[in-house]
Amino acid sequence: MEKENIAVGLDIGTTKIVAMIGKKNEYGKLEILGVGKSKSLGVARGVVNNITQTIQSIQQAIQEAENNSGYKIKDVVVGIAGQHIRSIQHTDYISRNNPEEVIDGNDIQLLIDQVNKLAMLPGEEIIHVLPQEFKIDGQSEIKEPIGMYGGRLESSFHVVVGQGASIRNVGRCIQSSGIELSGLTLEPLASADAVLSQEEKEAGVALIDIGGGTTDLAIFKDGIIRHTAVIPFGGNVITDDIKEGCSIIEKQAELLKVKFGSAWPGENKDIEIVSIPGLRGREPKEISLKNLSKIIHARVVEIIDQVFTEVKAYGHEDPRKKLIAGIVLTGGGAQLKHIKQLVEYITGMDTRIGYPNEHLAGNSDEEISSPLYATAVGLVMNSIENNTQSAVRMDAIEQPKAPVYRQPVVQAPVVEYSKAPVQDETLNTNEKQNSTVNKIQKNFFDRYYDKFKDFLDNAE
Repeated sequence: MEKENIAVGLDIGTTKIVAMIGKKNEYGKLEILGVGKSKSLGVARGVVNNITQTIQSIQQAIQEAENNSGYKIKDVVVGIAGQHIRSIQHTDYISRNNPEEVIDGNDIQLLIDQVNKLAMLPGEEIIHVLPQEFKIDGQSEIKEPIGMYGGRLESSFHVVVGQGASIRNVGRCIQSSGIELSGLTLEPLASADAVLSQEEKEAGVALIDIGGGTTDLAIFKDGIIRHTAVIPFGGNVITDDIKEGCSIIEKQAELLKVKFGSAWPGENKDIEIVSIPGLRGREPKEISLKNLSKIIHARVVEIIDQVFTEVKAYGHEDPRKKLIAGIVLTGGGAQLKHIKQLVEYITGMDTRIGYPNEHLAGNSDEEISSPLYATAVGLVMNSIENNTQSAVRMDAIEQPKAPVYRQPVVQAPVVEYSKAPVQDETLNTNEKQNSTVNKIQKNFFDRYYDKFKDFLDNAE
């Protein structure tokens, strides 16, 4: 009761911004304490293009989450996506001076430092360095090298790269909204945490997150991330097609897509017609549902084809790389009627819709377990893993403020408040040092985050 590990995730999407506050309950499930949602203004295809509007949207979502939960948000883990994201496979090695000594964290750190020296395109920065398998003196498929002997330590890495300016713009928006940034995570990785089981990751699975502005892909095999990609098309492009094809306004096109849209044209009969109110006293417009689904079908086929090209680029057709668990669809676009059947028809792979309810507590709101919130749930889980204390009770904030008028008492609460995070951090570091994967991610993130914070401070 003294120390609640409250985590906050912020999903900055093209159509919506979601702030989610949660904690682990006694059964290890995620209990959602509050959700704030606002229309995303100033974001196009996952990239901030209007700082002022994005700040307002973030503040609105944060405020709503705080009001719903009774907690004051201090910092957030934010999801990074957008058309500027790309990934590369890279293999690197180090030769150790003394092969008679066991491999430790410092050797891993040296290997990471070499990966960080990779030459990127102008303006690009490394976001994630995700280890795959290690190799020691030619012995391959080693998942945990710490404690082993060897002279040559080699590893394959999945390196996620993005435009530095786009990432810094997100950081600037969050800082200007009056909160701190505690972590950055690639959105498809957050969605994967929320909707995929460990068995699926072992068997081989492709996660397709169809958002408003982009469609994100993450491929796992043998429990390891193998490929990530961001396709710069999403649900908004379908809405635009309906708007143009039916000569109606965007709001009506979105409603049509959500209420009557289907990705399978054969489902609708020619006589099925929906009437749209005319603008300013004009005659109502009659739209055939068969034509509507033909428009949707054409665009969804294009999006799935592009995703499937990425799946084939990973090597799915190679029997050793086969994705036995098939495809999992999530994100707002996964709610489109008959999209599962269409994906199965195009790819020939087993497909299911991914809901984040496996990790949620039983009493969670039904709306939160929708694919729409998969990324936000994944970001909260990521924040919990990092042992962050991202929010405090509103009533807990007021207690230390009361004695401010009496000089001697002021120091006491300050000491108490500063003590908790320090303990948390030490505990966190000790726990995380046991795992090479966590160590790599943590050490790398610390360095990237420090650099990022310096940039924001100097930009003041």
